[in-house]
Amino acid sequence: MLVKKQKIKRNIFDSLLILMGISFATVGLKALLLPNKFLDGGITGVSLLTNIITNFNISILIILLNFPFVVLGYKQISKIFAIKSLISITLLSLAVHFIEIPLLTHDKLLIAIFGGLFLGAGIGFSIRGGAVIDGTEIIAIYLSKKIRISIGTVILFFNVVLFLIAALLINLEVALYSILTYISASKTADYIIHGIDEYIALTIVSPKNEQIRVAITEQMGYGATLYKGKRGYKTNEHKNDEIEIIHTVVTRLELNKIHNVINEIDENAFIIEYSINDAKGGIIKKKKLN
Repeated sequence: MLVKKQKIKRNIFDSLLILMGISFATVGLKALLLPNKFLDGGITGVSLLTNIITNFNISILIILLNFPFVVLGYKQISKIFAIKSLISITLLSLAVHFIEIPLLTHDKLLIAIFGGLFLGAGIGFSIRGGAVIDGTEIIAIYLSKKIRISIGTVILFFNVVLFLIAALLINLEVALYSILTYISASKTADYIIHGIDEYIALTIVSPKNEQIRVAITEQMGYGATLYKGKRGYKTNEHKNDEIEIIHTVVTRLELNKIHNVINEIDENAFIIEYSINDAKGGIIKKKKLN
């Protein structure tokens, strides 16, 4: 019974996120991008470009051009994901068709930036709700598995081709502003999906590993994992080439602090850091220490 209630709450929350995403995307399209014939990246950008060239109804284009990717999502991801995405895309097309929103500004730079911001927020909230309103991510996932290249590379290539076509068929100025819109949208979507607390993993190699471990776990309150390693570059100073390597995960906001703590103990410590999409379980966020 408890599991069922939690599932209902989760579905309601996801639905609210998707509706919020559709609302933001509608504002971005109707109040900024569409009236000024600006483009974005992805399938939404293809829909806008097709509308500019052919004057075909944008609401129908959003459904038609995204539908093949929803089918692909059904085969590659899940049935629930495909159904939620199809409903989201349909609601977006209906909102774009029936809701009238006045133009917010005539300034091209503001249109490019804030049009991308609203559209990116729409994409981000929809993904947080378990659906997409733009099928680019689905085709990127599919192609990355088939031809062994990253999802980001597929999306970048897709949009480069799109903006080149826009430059040839419309004009260079529209293409350049559209690139700015795409950057604004992608950064906004990333921020909403991953949040400000982006996780950073650190691998720390130091002869003073125990002092650093104590500082990380007891002073800062983060978790840490130790594993055995061997030095690849041997010197007379380190006859015993075995060493304990520290691995920890922190948020970007705490990154500078942990660097300062490590430098106080061993300024020559070897540190590797890299971003990770998400982390779950263990001690990740700083806990309160007495």
